[in-house]
Amino acid sequence: MGATVAIIGRPNVGKSTLFNRLVGKRLALVDDTPGVTRDRRPGDARLGDLRFTIIDTAGLEDADMSTLAGRMRRQTEEAIETADAVLFVIDARAGVTPLDAHFADVARKTTRPVILLANKAEGRAGQSGLYESYSLGLGEPIAISAEHGEGLADLYEALKPHVDRITDEEEARREEAITNVDVDEDGEIVGEEDPVGTHDRPLRVAIVGRPNAGKSTLINKMLGEERMLTGPEAGITRDSISVDWTWRERHIKLFDTAGIRRKARVQEKLEKLSVADALRAIKFAEVVIVTLDATMSFEKQDLQIIDLVAREGRALVIAINKWDLVEDREAAWKKIRDANERYFNQIRGVQIATLSGLQGQGIDKLVESVFTAYEAWNSRVSTSKLNRWLERVTVNHPPPAVAGRRVRLRYMTQAKTRPPHFVVFCSRPEQLPESYTRYLVNTLRATFNIHGTPIRLSYRKGENPYATKKKRKIQ
Repeated sequence: MGATVAIIGRPNVGKSTLFNRLVGKRLALVDDTPGVTRDRRPGDARLGDLRFTIIDTAGLEDADMSTLAGRMRRQTEEAIETADAVLFVIDARAGVTPLDAHFADVARKTTRPVILLANKAEGRAGQSGLYESYSLGLGEPIAISAEHGEGLADLYEALKPHVDRITDEEEARREEAITNVDVDEDGEIVGEEDPVGTHDRPLRVAIVGRPNAGKSTLINKMLGEERMLTGPEAGITRDSISVDWTWRERHIKLFDTAGIRRKARVQEKLEKLSVADALRAIKFAEVVIVTLDATMSFEKQDLQIIDLVAREGRALVIAINKWDLVEDREAAWKKIRDANERYFNQIRGVQIATLSGLQGQGIDKLVESVFTAYEAWNSRVSTSKLNRWLERVTVNHPPPAVAGRRVRLRYMTQAKTRPPHFVVFCSRPEQLPESYTRYLVNTLRATFNIHGTPIRLSYRKGENPYATKKKRKIQ
């Protein structure tokens, strides 16, 4: 999409609600608390036959640049600098505040066209604020209600000179080009898709972890710019923000997420929304990088996040961040190896990369690990190889006998990839103990080199469904 439009204004005037309205999805977190949005979030917007990139921004506040509010304002100013047009939003019900007037002065100085929107203008309550907004000197205001979708026709006319229009034929071609990927009820990704790492099919990578593990700093170093809001304060990131990145001519869509604390500590509604957004990013990612703080890695919450990723069936890479702060690296690496052997049974052989997001050390190794994990996640084993393997392992270690009768494993096939999912047809599957399933999974992983990704193994009762039986007709 060619044109970019930034939404700006003071906190709590409905910028994120308007953003969600234009992209047609509830992407941005919305809450009555002022200052919910902190990072700038891009989205693909459509308004009639107009198509453009819309950017949601943090609320403008008059604060020192060394403070969190000041750094948020700098993010908004950068969005204005890169935009083709700016939507300046005020709350019509609250009228023009001194903060609105202050930042209207800033908006008037930009060379970008500025469109003034008086939001929450439905009903009589917003009429006085609408008339008052003429005093801002930004031209005639457009009365809208982002929540109810009112005034969008006037917004369309105001945006039309600044953004691209698209014909029905172009829209049809664009829809055909969109990758047909979905998530089934088991959380497994299904659908046809183009080769991963291309412009039309970037690899989706979510970066998750506890608060203050250095996720946003890592992404900024990858991008080579201060794209994400960072600082010493824990829990700065709230929304899951996606950014496009190219590494060695391979296209990746990175998702920065809010830090995930223990459930018992998450009390506020806003933090619950942020965590839910992070969990959604995990579900729709293909590879998840779990970022650990090297100075306090593999705590209980780290292990719970890793277990969550494995249960969702995503390819996994563990990033040990802040490695530059570790003094005894040999002892620290031994601790990491011990934790790998002790805790990661269901994702044995997981890729582990040590790095410093602040210094930019180890990023290439991390991304190489991401693509290695993705390949394992897409592993496919032929049915003939699986059944030769099944015959061999059941001879070496037969299933246990239950009530004097041995469970027979008759046939095996791979049902899905992403993650690899295998189905074994057998007699009395309910009698197989969990320990035997672990034996099969671990041997399967070692034999076919499927490391660092969850493996699903399920049983079905019955004969080989692909065997053909010829019934003789008795005369």
